[in-house]
Amino acid sequence: MNLEAGDVVLCTVDRIVGTTVFVNIEGDGEGSIVFSEIAPGRIRNIRDYVVPKKKIVCKVLRISGNRMDLSFRRVTLKEQKELKERYKQERSFISILRTVLKEKAEDALGNISKRGSIHGFLEEIKNNPGELEGLIGKQDSKKIFEIFKDQKPKRAVIKKEVILKSMDSDGVEKIKDILGKIDGAEIRYVSAGRYSLKREDENIKEADQKLKEMIEMIEKKAKISNLYFSIVKK
Repeated sequence: MNLEAGDVVLCTVDRIVGTTVFVNIEGDGEGSIVFSEIAPGRIRNIRDYVVPKKKIVCKVLRISGNRMDLSFRRVTLKEQKELKERYKQERSFISILRTVLKEKAEDALGNISKRGSIHGFLEEIKNNPGELEGLIGKQDSKKIFEIFKDQKPKRAVIKKEVILKSMDSDGVEKIKDILGKIDGAEIRYVSAGRYSLKREDENIKEADQKLKEMIEMIEKKAKISNLYFSIVKK
């Protein structure tokens, strides 16, 4: 895989030397993270954030020859979830290939890798099943697609919290009116003026976009009703 600045990658923490964390990038060698890219501000104990053998999601900052500088703190929650889901899909596909093809699986995986990423191949065969058949044969291809059909797709879940407050005598009723008109998300009271919104969808991007639109609608109505509104940052 050819990486570029801005790419998000799955890594395994290898060691911590001085103020640098060294990681093994999944399929792409070694990278390093300086402490300032682990978390903002002063870090009292680096092991509160990373420990050897822990899998973490990082962003590529720059590549210079064989050196790859990464950031842990610049990865968004959305990017983490998307990459981890992609990794799970790839591991599942590899496991299915090895179960069906047995000793022929490694040759098939090698041929897939020559074409690009495993995830890219998975996306390709969703639209063009013949690609898998051409690679491993009709009979084995049929077995794999039958396993795919039996697997229940995991629904993506996105959660966000907002703060809605009012000093008006009818403030509580205004808040109930706004939140009561939100359709497509589970809304729960967390604490004074704080509410959580949860959206489930088959696609994580779709779930995130829909929840974003709902929060924008809440903010707009809050301004009209003279309510205090803010999004809880996590």
